[in-house]
Amino acid sequence: MKLNNLKPAEGSTHSRRRIGRGPGSGLGGTATRGHKGAKARSGYKRKIGFEGGQMPLQRRVPKAGFKNINHREFQAVNVDTLQALAEAKNLTKVTVNDLMEAGLVNGKLGVKILGNGSLTAKLDVEANAFSKSAEEAIKAVGGTATIVK
Repeated sequence: MKLNNLKPAEGSTHSRRRIGRGPGSGLGGTATRGHKGAKARSGYKRKIGFEGGQMPLQRRVPKAGFKNINHREFQAVNVDTLQALAEAKNLTKVTVNDLMEAGLVNGKLGVKILGNGSLTAKLDVEANAFSKSAEEAIKAVGGTATIVK
């Protein structure tokens, strides 16, 4: 047995159907495309969303809303979480990097401090945004709330 003698097993391969190559092939004439109409022509391509001439869904449904290009998304961290972090790591200044190291936020979105919970430690907090209640809670215990970009 040599490489040039190898053949596939009997009946395991089939020759492809050569459509539209004359009447002798049995697949001439309309070449399996039926009669007339756009689908019988070369270059036919149905439009995305085409529903057979019925008004398509994307045109039946009214337009609504818009996408604000200036929208910024934030990850929320409450002041009670800052309190727990400060106690655990003996911090007086909490930055975005400290929150990332603690696994509270990822670095992809901004960080917004919210006022849920209570704060007793005097902290200097740096974040991308603060709610009014969070800023008041931080300043009430003598800390500072600094916005960083």
